[in-house]
Amino acid sequence: MERSAPIDNNIVVFGRDIVMTQITEAVYTQGVLKPTGELSLKEQQPVRLIVEPIDEVIGDRQAAVARLRAGIASMQFFSNGRLPTRAELHDRS
Repeated sequence: MERSAPIDNNIVVFGRDIVMTQITEAVYTQGVLKPTGELSLKEQQPVRLIVEPIDEVIGDRQAAVARLRAGIASMQFFSNGRLPTRAELHDRS
């Protein structure tokens, strides 16, 4: 398995502590998570894991993004007509 760089690195500040988070992918094999990228960790360093299964293929993701963009494009966020005046907006009669 070829090792790649982490997908994302972030610096997070917790009070006085500065923590670097790393987001990478891993493969679960025989009860062990094996990262696909190098991690900037000391040997035996404890870490916190949030596991998110990745079952999608790139084509599925691209199709989902295309559907999302088409849905957004079909929404009417802006009025094509005349905008109300301030007086009309605040008319309380």
